[in-house]
Amino acid sequence: EESSHPISLFQFHKDGFLVLEHFFTTEECDSMRNQIQKIIAEMEVPPHCRTEFSTKEEEQLQAQGSSDYFLTSGDKIRFFFEKGVLDERGNFLTPKEKSVSKIGHALHAYDPVFKQITHSSKVQELGRKLGLERPVVVQSMYIFKARKDPNARLISVTPHQDATFLHTEPLGRILGFWIALEDATRENGCLWFIPGSHTGGINRRMVRAASGASTCVEFVGSEPAYDDSQFIPLPISKGGLILIHGEVVHKSELNSSESSRHAFTFHVMEAKDTSWSKENWLQPTPELPFPLLYT
Repeated sequence: EESSHPISLFQFHKDGFLVLEHFFTTEECDSMRNQIQKIIAEMEVPPHCRTEFSTKEEEQLQAQGSSDYFLTSGDKIRFFFEKGVLDERGNFLTPKEKSVSKIGHALHAYDPVFKQITHSSKVQELGRKLGLERPVVVQSMYIFKARKDPNARLISVTPHQDATFLHTEPLGRILGFWIALEDATRENGCLWFIPGSHTGGINRRMVRAASGASTCVEFVGSEPAYDDSQFIPLPISKGGLILIHGEVVHKSELNSSESSRHAFTFHVMEAKDTSWSKENWLQPTPELPFPLLYT
């Protein structure tokens, strides 16, 4: 289908992001939400969430289980929970849907609904308009941003650059597609950006820790203190798409509203003349080499 989205490449290169309202239909958003409900209904709580600690050793095994679960999630559909939603036997203390913080990192490869959206003709067409020659999909995530239990620690996503986690040489080869599956407002935690902040390189990298280290990843460099007044909010209605340059600085505030803020997001890398860092937490596997966006 020919999309009705004239896009301003100039605006994208100037700001480091681009808002495309109503890119996906209400039906497409609802199909993703319905599919995630099915996935959650069938979800099994991972073993590392079921440990009843008693010794230091068991706690270390638990931490190891947790980090392995994360590090090997690139080619699977896995569940990441809010803090304090499971008891030590792995039983839910809050409703399942409100307990999951995100599902990643290969919905785009293994779930028919998310795969169809990721490779939809309008996404492919957008990739071509952006001049992507050999874009591959590196990861995807469904993010819930549920209204928190008033007693829970409210979560905001600290300012960051996606290339901190998905490093390439050269830089500038990572692009995020962020899809609002419900209206994203200032109250429920829409994204905020510093326009033009994608031109100064990156400040920090998350790398795989040396084997035997106590954590699975570590940070090299540090995030500067950003000036809050430089961020602008990007509220967007259901079905809207935000294109996110890999080095633009963005964040989201906590959800202080009564409604959730579901989003589906995936990252694409221009694979032509690009190398993916061997130190990234996420690595392609023989089971799942990064799939080409174009079909």
